[in-house]
Amino acid sequence: MGKIVLENIKLFGFHGCMPEEKYIGSHYTINLEIEFDFNQASINDDLSKTINYVDLYYIVKEEMNINSKLIEHLAERIIQRIKKYKKPLVKYTKVKICKENPPLQGYVDRVCIILDDY
Repeated sequence: MGKIVLENIKLFGFHGCMPEEKYIGSHYTINLEIEFDFNQASINDDLSKTINYVDLYYIVKEEMNINSKLIEHLAERIIQRIKKYKKPLVKYTKVKICKENPPLQGYVDRVCIILDDY
């Protein structure tokens, strides 16, 4: 068993329930962790036996382009796309999505959600 981790993916999106979030948008930071058996890939040096992290990045990027009211919903869509992409390999997926400078009446660096899928 092993993991692929994509850390601090920086993207811009239009997610949120407040009207200004749909027009102004926000910066987001996404972390992705995928656990799977990459024994065959490591032995054979074969990309087809692993999960391509470039593909993972593009899944996250594509889902970020689909507006959601809740970043929880966005995280679930990302997980479902990853499972569909390499279903037999994926054993565990964890997505952390942080909205930078959320529109609150106080100063908060970011608001984050974490979704795990076993």
